[in-house]
Amino acid sequence: MAGKTRTIEIMPYNSVWETEFKKIKKMLEGYIGDLILRIEHVGSTSVEGLAAKPIIDIDIVIDSYDILPDIMQRLENEGYQHQGNLGIEGREAFQRTYKDDFMKYYLYVCPKNGKGYLEHVTLRNYLSVNETARKEYEELKYRLAENYRYDIDRYCEGKTNFIKGILDKTIYKS
Repeated sequence: MAGKTRTIEIMPYNSVWETEFKKIKKMLEGYIGDLILRIEHVGSTSVEGLAAKPIIDIDIVIDSYDILPDIMQRLENEGYQHQGNLGIEGREAFQRTYKDDFMKYYLYVCPKNGKGYLEHVTLRNYLSVNETARKEYEELKYRLAENYRYDIDRYCEGKTNFIKGILDKTIYKS
């Protein structure tokens, strides 16, 4: 979401992340469950055994953008602000306008065939079953966090080639 991380901190995997995701998911289902296909835990906190920034990434999966206005209205009624796609095709970001009782999380609404969603789940699924890649990614993240502790843009740029390599050999293979 728009609020940039001030200090990049990577922590060892914590099973609490999955518990927190389930609590947030239940809350969101109460707001929009009848409009959506599913709610997915994505990002590094969703990969068991992978160190991560302690921020949960959540994809709300929709059938098509036709339903987005209704979702936006309901989320706005519950204290979320729509932020657009933040430069990533196939996802719409939302940010809570007030502090809630959950750990920090990023919320995205994605069409089921959208690029953002497909990349999120492909990366998650690949890292979940590939221990070598998971360890390489973890080492890269620790190194980048140390080198760019206060520069989230450089930290993210540093992960791009690794992520692109996985996506190129999975969903974008020739």
